[in-house]
Amino acid sequence: MSSDWPWAAEFEPDGTYLNSATMGLPPRATLAAIGDALDAWRRGTAHAPGYDAVIDRARQAWARLAHVRPETVAIGSQVSPLVGLVASALPDGAQVLVPEGEFTSVTFPFAAHARRGIRVREVPLAELADHVDGTTALVALAAVQSSDGTVGPLGAVEAAAARHGVDVLVDLTQATGWLDVDASRFAYTVCGAYKWLLSPRGTAFLAVRPDRWDSLVPTAAGWYAGDQPWSSIYGLPLRLAPDARRFDVSPGWHAWVGTAASLDLLERVGVAALHAHALAAEAAFAQGAGLEPTGRAIRALAADGRVPGILEEHRVVAAERAGRLRVSFHVNNTVEEAHVAGRLLRGHVRD
Repeated sequence: MSSDWPWAAEFEPDGTYLNSATMGLPPRATLAAIGDALDAWRRGTAHAPGYDAVIDRARQAWARLAHVRPETVAIGSQVSPLVGLVASALPDGAQVLVPEGEFTSVTFPFAAHARRGIRVREVPLAELADHVDGTTALVALAAVQSSDGTVGPLGAVEAAAARHGVDVLVDLTQATGWLDVDASRFAYTVCGAYKWLLSPRGTAFLAVRPDRWDSLVPTAAGWYAGDQPWSSIYGLPLRLAPDARRFDVSPGWHAWVGTAASLDLLERVGVAALHAHALAAEAAFAQGAGLEPTGRAIRALAADGRVPGILEEHRVVAAERAGRLRVSFHVNNTVEEAHVAGRLLRGHVRD
């Protein structure tokens, strides 16, 4: 264990885990919190309204990480239904601009509206800002590309969109937790919490700029989207929350218990420290593998046929995406183990 990175002691992987870009590991405190919640459920002592405080804690923590106000944040279960709210609000015939090869939770919700004439135009990520023009209704992209960790040109896209009066939707799923992104700059941001936010699968966030609240129809609204959720369980009239909570969906309680606990830990570490550590671990891996560092928490590599066996033998967990080996570095890793993993793959991987 690295003496200068004590946070790795919060995790218990069976080997070297370089796969946070697929599924983040739960900290000990998260497992304990979920265990307590499950025990209360088992004993029949759980109180349903008692979960509201946990959800509010998670909402406020994510708002701080994303630099938005809590009242602009809605909770959901997955990214694609949240993107679907935005897709449903586009006028017939609108054109959506996206990067080539973008994660389909960002693109499919728009493409599904083809019968309304919605057109999804793919262009190279590096050229995305250059293609924003008067025919563009919305630009949608991930802040960090899932396939290889490339950081999107958010500043250039933001500036181009502003010049043409175009809204931007940014997916922060592969960013928040290691990369500091100010979500208040964009009309819409979405974020799944089960990767870099170390949460159980089934929790996600949507931030909607206040001037766009009335442009979205809360098509999944239920009792939890009410102004006073526990008094909006039965009967009409419609009485939704006045802020972005109108887009909330009924929460999976135990998953949100875990999310709140994991966000507590990440805030204690701090985004600046998480970012610096991820880059230090990636650089150590690169040095071990005889490669140049990328300055990103995710990297994708061409790998020869021996790599799967090496990873299995040495209990190193990574992923394959788009035909390449994908490794990712987060709070659970030490610089030393990242370097060792790189050494194991030296001569078997390349950019």
